[in-house]
Amino acid sequence: MNNKKLLVVLVAVLAAIIAVAAVLYGKLGGRMTPDNLAENSSSGTEEQVQVPDVTLYNADGTTVQLSEFFGKPIVLNFWASWCGPCQSEMPDFDEICAELDGEVQFIMLNSTDGERETVETASAFIDEKGYSFPVYYDKALAASIAYGASSLPTTYFIDANGCAVAYAPGAISADQLRQGIDMIR
Repeated sequence: MNNKKLLVVLVAVLAAIIAVAAVLYGKLGGRMTPDNLAENSSSGTEEQVQVPDVTLYNADGTTVQLSEFFGKPIVLNFWASWCGPCQSEMPDFDEICAELDGEVQFIMLNSTDGERETVETASAFIDEKGYSFPVYYDKALAASIAYGASSLPTTYFIDANGCAVAYAPGAISADQLRQGIDMIR
């Protein structure tokens, strides 16, 4: 009997997570597409969407809330070391992050499922490539779920007030990255 109750509770929790993701996708997905970021910039006439505040982990396990970065424009990129498209865009992210020297907060959020991707494998990949952008870990994939980042890579452009301006599922070019950054500066 306890197993049935546990199963019902787990199904209810999963349904709630899916419902939240669907609502976020409905709010964010309709007007923030990767095909033409310029057409999806926030203006005074559009409703601004506050992004979910999620917990991020650094390599040593210390937690930080995404909201602690508000006050500065944010580029939030969901990635994994095994993801070819993620690997292809990372040199541009690293170069532009260094070029902007803290003017825009880059958060490279590793989708750390604990099986296919671990903190150790992701950290080793970053070290091997010599990337210097800030890396955080989404250990329970809670941020991925909250943002509806069901494919990798996915990049969100967030203004200094913590509002989503645009997003791009899939790898983006350096020009698209710069275009997204221009929208949040």
